[in-house]
Amino acid sequence: MKILSRLFAALIIIAAAIWIFQAIDVSAVINQDRKLPIYNVQTSEKKVAISFDAAWGDDRTMDILDNLDKYNVKATFFLVKFWAQKYPQDVKEIQKRGHEIGNHSATHPDMTGLTSEKISSELKETSDVIQKITGQKTTLFRPPFGAYDNHVIETCEAEGYKVIQWSVDSLDWKDISTEQIVERVTRNVKSGDIILFHNNAERVSEYLPLVLKSLQDQGFKIVPVGQLIYYKDYHMDHAGKQCVL
Repeated sequence: MKILSRLFAALIIIAAAIWIFQAIDVSAVINQDRKLPIYNVQTSEKKVAISFDAAWGDDRTMDILDNLDKYNVKATFFLVKFWAQKYPQDVKEIQKRGHEIGNHSATHPDMTGLTSEKISSELKETSDVIQKITGQKTTLFRPPFGAYDNHVIETCEAEGYKVIQWSVDSLDWKDISTEQIVERVTRNVKSGDIILFHNNAERVSEYLPLVLKSLQDQGFKIVPVGQLIYYKDYHMDHAGKQCVL
C-alpha cells in the first residue's frame, strides 16, 4: 500500500512538472536572444509600406515610377551596388520623384556566410555608390534572399542600419498570374505590413496599378518603409514586429 501511495505521489509530481513546463512560453525563452529584422510594425494608423528590390534589369523601372506618381504613392527601393552603377540615371530619377532608397548589398550574396568585415564592406560599397549619385547615405538594409542571422543583424545595426524584411510577399518573381499577385497582396494585408515587390518583375506594369488602387480603396495610406518603422521607444516581438512601448 505504501508503494502504491508513493507511486501515486510521484505521478502527481511528474504531472505537475509537465503542466508547469507547458505553461511557460518555451518559444520565448528559446528565442529571447534571437535577433530579428523588421517584418512589420504595430500601428493604430491604417498604413502600409511598399518596397521594391532592384538587382536585375531596368526595363520596367520608369513604368513603376509613373504608376506610383499616378496614385501619389511614395515607396522604398532597395538597390544593389552593381545595379546602381549600371543605371545611375534610374537612381537619380527614383530620388527625384521623392522615393526612399535603401541598401540591398554590393554583390547580392547570402550575408550569413560572410565575416563582419565583409558584411560591413558590402554595406559601405553600396552606400558610397548611392551617395555619390544622390548625395545621401543609406540607413535601411534588406538582406539578399531575406537571409539573416544574429551575426548579420548585429553587424548591420553596428553600422547604423535598420534591417528590413517583409510581411507580405507578392511572389512577383514567380510564374504566376497578375490576378494571383494582386490577390496575394490585397487579400490579407494589415496595417503596419511591409510589402515586397521587384522592380523588374514580368507583370509589374499590370499588377502595380491594381494593387495601389485596391489598397487605397481599402483606406490604406501607402508610405515608404522609413516612414512606417520606429526609431526609438519600441521592442521587437517574437515574430519580428516592431511594437511601441
